[in-house]
Amino acid sequence: MGRALDLANDILIIDGHIDVPYWMAEVYKEDISAATIGGDFDYPRARKGGLDAAFMSIYVPVRFQKSGGARDYANGLIDMVEGFVASHPTKFGSAITSADIRENHNAGLVSMPIGIENGVAIEKDLHNLEHFFDRGVRYMTLVHAADNLICDSSYDKSGTWGGLSDFGRDVVREMDRLGMIVDVSHVSDNAFVDVLKVASRPLVATHSSARAFTPGWERNLSNELILALAGTGGVVMINFGSDFLDREYDVVSTRLRKRINKRIEKKGLERFSDEGFRMFSEFRKANPVGSVTDVVRHIKHVAQLVGVDHVGLGSDFDGVFSLPVGLQDVGDYPNLIAALFDDGFSDDDVRKICGENFMRVWQQIETSVDVDV
Repeated sequence: MGRALDLANDILIIDGHIDVPYWMAEVYKEDISAATIGGDFDYPRARKGGLDAAFMSIYVPVRFQKSGGARDYANGLIDMVEGFVASHPTKFGSAITSADIRENHNAGLVSMPIGIENGVAIEKDLHNLEHFFDRGVRYMTLVHAADNLICDSSYDKSGTWGGLSDFGRDVVREMDRLGMIVDVSHVSDNAFVDVLKVASRPLVATHSSARAFTPGWERNLSNELILALAGTGGVVMINFGSDFLDREYDVVSTRLRKRINKRIEKKGLERFSDEGFRMFSEFRKANPVGSVTDVVRHIKHVAQLVGVDHVGLGSDFDGVFSLPVGLQDVGDYPNLIAALFDDGFSDDDVRKICGENFMRVWQQIETSVDVDV
């Protein structure tokens, strides 16, 4: 473990997707600059794990596709992230360029770059992409759990557009023009294929795993799509959520969630009261599903299929219920590094997987569009 700890503290560790803003807004609000009782992210654990950059997911729930107000909601979560940095400037740093990540690393700060999850945030107006880019958003996940105006979702079998809509094609072109990374996590297979036809820059899946281990589950990427994504020069950032690692884990996770909710209800507690939340959090951490070697299996599969230059980390911390033994929060990246070493990955391989592959894509896009920030 000593070798893993040393490397974790030396290299850039970039996590492509952490749901802290939504967690704080709608689940339970805590001071993430200090140790927390719940959630998967706080500053002490980030420092322990060697985390350098946590992409703050500006998750806009599907409900806004009907109610309206998605742009305002997204702006509110971005305000929250900016508040983290403003309130704790010796712990957190903003990051709107790839160079900011390295500068913050050298300064001992945890970077908080921003990505939007669910293109509903831009509503029906392409100009909102530039608005969010100007606010520091550097990637956007096109869709979430239901088809939206941009494209079809892997979770929604309606097939509204049969892939990308005409508006969605314009969205991808505008993202390319701005230098905003296109995130293909959550899109349907048909939408992915359509994005490939339109996009001119590398694609990234910020929090997806390999469908080879979850047959028939479209949320993860098939071998064909992984090959296609790598062909753009992009990166598949592996999701740590137990459900993403093996479909049998989904059954276990669902059973565990029902059990803790029943216990909380039996005690007459509100789910998000202090006592209820503490009970929920302790149960969740005490009942991991799967192990760190499952995550290594997905990383190894992608590396063997398309090369180690096209795989990264996108934990989905604070966005999933069950997590594996050894990878339950942002303090645990050294456990993953140690497991990668045990599986034969080299120091250079680990350096690429943990952050440099994503940095390469980000820098390439910045250079190609001459991003002016």
